[in-house]
Amino acid sequence: MTIDQFNFAGKKAFVRVDFNVPLDENFNITDDTRIRAALPTLKKILADGGSVIIGSHLGRPKGPVDKFSLKHILKHVSELLEVNILFADDCMSADAATKAATLSPGEVLMLENLRFYAEEEGKPRGLAEDATDEQKAAAKKEIKEKQIEFSKRLASYADCYVNDAFGTAHRAHASTALMAKYFDKDHKMFGYLMEKEVKAVDKVLNDIRRPFTAIMGGSKVSTKIEIIENLLNKVDNLIITGGMTYTFTKAMNGKIGLSICEDDKLDLALDIMKKAKEKGVNLVLAVDAKIADSFSNDANTKFCKVNEIPDGWEGLDIGPESEKLFADVIKQSKTILWNGPTGVFEFENFTHGSRSVGEAIVEATKNGAFSLVGGGDSVACVNKFGLASGVSYVSTGGGALLEAIEGKVLPGIAAINE
Repeated sequence: MTIDQFNFAGKKAFVRVDFNVPLDENFNITDDTRIRAALPTLKKILADGGSVIIGSHLGRPKGPVDKFSLKHILKHVSELLEVNILFADDCMSADAATKAATLSPGEVLMLENLRFYAEEEGKPRGLAEDATDEQKAAAKKEIKEKQIEFSKRLASYADCYVNDAFGTAHRAHASTALMAKYFDKDHKMFGYLMEKEVKAVDKVLNDIRRPFTAIMGGSKVSTKIEIIENLLNKVDNLIITGGMTYTFTKAMNGKIGLSICEDDKLDLALDIMKKAKEKGVNLVLAVDAKIADSFSNDANTKFCKVNEIPDGWEGLDIGPESEKLFADVIKQSKTILWNGPTGVFEFENFTHGSRSVGEAIVEATKNGAFSLVGGGDSVACVNKFGLASGVSYVSTGGGALLEAIEGKVLPGIAAINE
C-alpha cells in the first residue's frame, strides 16, 4: 500500500517521524529540516480527513529528561502544520490513550519522546556493571517481552501505521519496526519522505547508469570498510578522501607528518587497493594536501604532495591538484554517491576541497547524472555551500543510508514490505 493509494478519511494514523532536531541552550530549533521533510505526509493525512498521532525520539535519553522532551518543539511543529497540536506527556499513560481515542478528523496528537522508555530501543537499562551473564540474559529477555507490549500499546492508538523516519530505519525499535507487525499490509505504508529515500537508494544501487562514481570521505577506514567492499562490486570509480587518505598514503610508505592515521589498518588499505585493481575499479586518492601546523582554523597552512607532509604538520584538506583530479572523474559520471567531506570543513580555511567536490557533482547533475548525497557531514556540506538544490537527492538518513549502501536489509523498511 502506498500513501497516495490510501484514503485516511475518518482514520487515525500513527506516523513515526524523525524529529530529532538540534536545539540551542534555550530550546530553540536551530535546523528544522527534518520537521519540514515530514510535512507533506502529515498534511496528506489531514487533507483526507484523517487524524494524526506523531511519534518520534529526540536525542539519546536513558529515561525522562526535560532537555529531550518533545514539548520543546511542539509550538514550532504546530505553526508549520497550522494546527493546534495536542500533547501527551507520557506515551504509555491513560491520558495518551484517551487523547488518541478521542481525536477528531483534522486533529493531531504528539506523544512524548518514545526513547524515554527502554522498551522503545529494547535494551535493558540500569544493569549493574558487575552483572553476571545470567543476569544480563534475564534482563534482555524481560525487556524484549516488555517491548512487545509497548509496541502493541502504541499500535492500539491507531487504525493505520505510516513510517516516515528513514533516519531510524536501520533500528529494530518498537516504533520503527515492531509496531508495523500489528497492521495488515493494507494499513501500513511509507510516508512520502521514506518513499523518496527508498527509491533514491534503490536507484543508486540497482538502477545504475555508468560511469558510477562513489566519493567516500571520513576519518576512519574501519568505519567504512563494509561500505567500501560492497561498493567495489558496483562502482567504476571510487574516490577515497578525508582522513582515510592518510592511512592509504602511509600504507604506500608515504610521509604523512601528524595527519590522522589508523596504523592498525595499513594492511587493510593495501587489501582494498588490491581488490579494486582485481575488480577493474578506478581507485582515486588525493595527490596533494592542504596542510597545517596545528589543528585549528587559524593555523599556518601550505600545500604539498600528499606523501611528503613534513614532521609537525598535518593534512586537513585536499590540495588544488586533487580537486582537479576528483572533479574530472565526477564530471564524467552518470551516477554519483557522496558520503563524507574531503577535509575538516567545519574550519572555514579547509572547506575548499569539499566545496569543489560539491560543485563538480552539481555540474555533473546538470549534465544528466543522478546524484545522491548522504551522511550527516556531506549533507551539512551541501547545505553550508548552498548546493543542495543542485543535486538529485539529499538523504536525511546517516546510519540508515550507510547500512543500505552496505547491502543490509533495514528493519524499518522490511516491516512495511512484509
